[in-house]
Amino acid sequence: MRLADLFDKAQLTRPLVLAVPAGGVPVAASLAKLLRAPLDVVVVSKITLPWNSEAGYGAVAFDGSVRLNHDLVRRAGLNDQVVEAGIKATLEKVRRRQQLFRQDCPMPDLSERDGIVVDDGLASGLTLQVAVAALRRAGAVRLLLAIPTAHEAAARQLASSVEALYCVNLRSGWSYSVAAAYRHWHDISEAEAKLILMQHCQPAELTDSS
Repeated sequence: MRLADLFDKAQLTRPLVLAVPAGGVPVAASLAKLLRAPLDVVVVSKITLPWNSEAGYGAVAFDGSVRLNHDLVRRAGLNDQVVEAGIKATLEKVRRRQQLFRQDCPMPDLSERDGIVVDDGLASGLTLQVAVAALRRAGAVRLLLAIPTAHEAAARQLASSVEALYCVNLRSGWSYSVAAAYRHWHDISEAEAKLILMQHCQPAELTDSS
């Protein structure tokens, strides 16, 4: 796995790999296995446009925090009712995924260990911005991002908010798609993500007693 190779000389302190479900789970599971690190999830979700489930104008984190791309909201002509409905639906999605993937357990203590946040790709970066901010509020001191592919502008912006960012495939240009960077791509279902998590480990605080 090329992403794991980037960590070859990294000095990691009790690393914990945190997958962003659902797409980040298979990437994170492979990385956790190669790093011999426990695997957990950080539940965040983008707030999608009503007519495009791939494009997001905001994001919600596991702690209920919300961040909007106000410029995109204006350009898309979204009124307050549409935005409020999108936030409400996404909050419900995050709550449901918290129960599905974490059984509503609190996040592990990240005050004295490295948290490696993993997603399948980075487009606008808003979802991972929300994830990083929520993890900081939860006590994370040292956070690293690991992503197979990213838009260069978004990666540069996110890099300033974490201790390190690892990416195999950086791309630029106005047209960018995470899926286009993969030879074989399909959307990971919640059921697939849950199965992968069950096959690889239990939540970190149950498996890592070091």
